[in-house]
Amino acid sequence: MTSDPQTDRIYTAGLLVIGDEILSGRTHDKNIAQVASWLQVQGIRLSEVRVVADVMERIVEAVNALRETYDYLFTTGGIGPTHDDITVDAVAEALGVPVIVHPEARAILERYYADKPGGLTEARLRMARVPEGSDLIPNRMSGAPGIKRGNIHLMAGVPHITAGMLDALTGTLEGGAPLKAETIGCWTAESEVADILREIEKAHENCQIGSYPFFREGRVGANFVVRSTDEAELAACVHALCDALSAAGYDFTPGGI
Repeated sequence: MTSDPQTDRIYTAGLLVIGDEILSGRTHDKNIAQVASWLQVQGIRLSEVRVVADVMERIVEAVNALRETYDYLFTTGGIGPTHDDITVDAVAEALGVPVIVHPEARAILERYYADKPGGLTEARLRMARVPEGSDLIPNRMSGAPGIKRGNIHLMAGVPHITAGMLDALTGTLEGGAPLKAETIGCWTAESEVADILREIEKAHENCQIGSYPFFREGRVGANFVVRSTDEAELAACVHALCDALSAAGYDFTPGGI
């Protein structure tokens, strides 16, 4: 059976979370998990996350590093109407292009604010600014669109708005086979089964096994998550791990504990 190079290729993404409020602890970021989950369904693996303050130089540095390293770069935060929303300016600087007012984005905002107090103010118009050459990511929640240019996708920092933008992007990005996962729970310290996990993973080179310990009900345990893009290989790896745990005398629970 020959493999399909399209699905065998692993597509990767970096995520840049931007905002002083994240680093100060005033806001608890919820976007990392939802972006990671969404990317997995698209057949894209989130490989790195960076969190940076609202500082132009730091954002430019991170944008250039991540966009060149991974197939896709996603950013959250810093595309609103206030003076410290500088993501658009930083991305434009990183790309060496000017910032322009996108005519379609302006029209969207004009319609959105037509019946709202103040109308389309200069501050609100900032949300129509994009790096030259950009396209828009629809935003059905609050009007102001996200932005995409090349492999870079700029999204809002507010989680429910981010979710809407991700939904609008669903099916538009090239990806490989989605990563599948199965969980096995075991009431044992992970150090006791480390050799078993290592040997099973070594024998199934297209699978990865993650170990996640916990302390619950006064007992130590761990959940072992087996991941693969190939369903048959995933099943074989899970079966082999269960057999090995059983042979070693450990009780385990398919589906996790």
